Amino acid sequence: MSLSHLSRRKLPLPPLCRALLTRLLSFSTTTITSSKLHQHYSFKPPHSLSSSPQNPNRIPSANTKKKQKPRYRPPSSLDRTGIKPIKSDLPFDFQYSYTESNPTVRPIGLREPKYSPFGPGRLDREWTGVCAPAVDPKARSVEGADDPKLEEKRRKMRERVQGEPLTGAERRILVEKCQKRNTKTQINLGRDGLTHNMLNDIHNSWKHAEAVRIKCLGVPTVDMRNVCTQLEDKAFGKIIHRHGSFLVLFRGRNYHPKKRPMIPLMLWRPHEPVYPRLIKTTIDGLSIEETKEMRKRGLAVPALTKLAKNGYYGSLVPMVRDAFLCSELVRIDCRGLEKSDYKKIGCKLRDLVPCILVTFEKEQIVVWRGKDYEPVEDGYFLPEREIFDDPVGDLVCSEDSDSLDGTPAAVNRTGDDE
Repeated sequence: MSLSHLSRRKLPLPPLCRALLTRLLSFSTTTITSSKLHQHYSFKPPHSLSSSPQNPNRIPSANTKKKQKPRYRPPSSLDRTGIKPIKSDLPFDFQYSYTESNPTVRPIGLREPKYSPFGPGRLDREWTGVCAPAVDPKARSVEGADDPKLEEKRRKMRERVQGEPLTGAERRILVEKCQKRNTKTQINLGRDGLTHNMLNDIHNSWKHAEAVRIKCLGVPTVDMRNVCTQLEDKAFGKIIHRHGSFLVLFRGRNYHPKKRPMIPLMLWRPHEPVYPRLIKTTIDGLSIEETKEMRKRGLAVPALTKLAKNGYYGSLVPMVRDAFLCSELVRIDCRGLEKSDYKKIGCKLRDLVPCILVTFEKEQIVVWRGKDYEPVEDGYFLPEREIFDDPVGDLVCSEDSDSLDGTPAAVNRTGDDE
């Protein structure tokens, strides 16, 4: 039985218990200030032992509350506080892809608001949903062809960087340095074609070498003429060697890495706009019944070729042109390819052959030559811009004249081809 219980019942305590109780009570009521600890050791008692303990129900004041550290915020590339927008003097419109976007075909709608892929406040150009034009946004001269002043400015910049043309011996040395056995540096041009950020990769490669090897695969290889033209036009370089899907791009005699152009990078890929439908309900000049019958016959025609995924399609256009000499319908097997890929291939065939698209059903491309078809006399491949002859005779390289099967008409005799 405890002492407090005995005291509540008011029972007589034994003398020994009374003495212990008195000693305990006198010790608990003795104030801590009577101790000499604070005089000799600067001792300060905690609040729990003080004579006037704090009320546990009292709310602590704001001054006594411990301040919390601000939460960690990782640095963001989108945070442009106090930083001026990037200004680039490149004389062309910034697009996600320069080979897979046709400026003559205008979209009929956008899949998202006009959010700039460069990030908010990072670029001094306005994003139109398709491109960031180099002209003044207030002018609104985005529609139609390029500004002739910009084309002239591009030409002068490229001529200033290129300088004197290379000799045959210099060309042979640069091509030899870009072979697989001599360097591992390579830029891959894939299904998206020549993208905007790829220009930055090309200039980064030109820091350490005068020429860079580029491997082209996928949809853009259907129109290699456009790939070579855009590479030279946007990077201000010169293609000095081409064999199949491999290109060697020279930076120029007067190129200086520290004076390279400012290329702002895209932080994300913008959504593709909405374009008109490629396949119409009825083909122009035919009725509904004739269109259905033609699509049925087109799917039954033997396949001209089967396209490999991410392959080289440089000889596809001449193959279709030759097939139209003996058949009005041509079917191309595209099983295994992405739906967007073979639709882009069909769109390129329509413009390059030219032909009429019939259907994309069952992963097939069926094209019709039309009623009034005439074979194209002009060759599809790049015209012969320059033929480089070595005075010694060791190198005869026609970089642009190809045969119909996609192989170069003249190649390097030293065996440097990949």
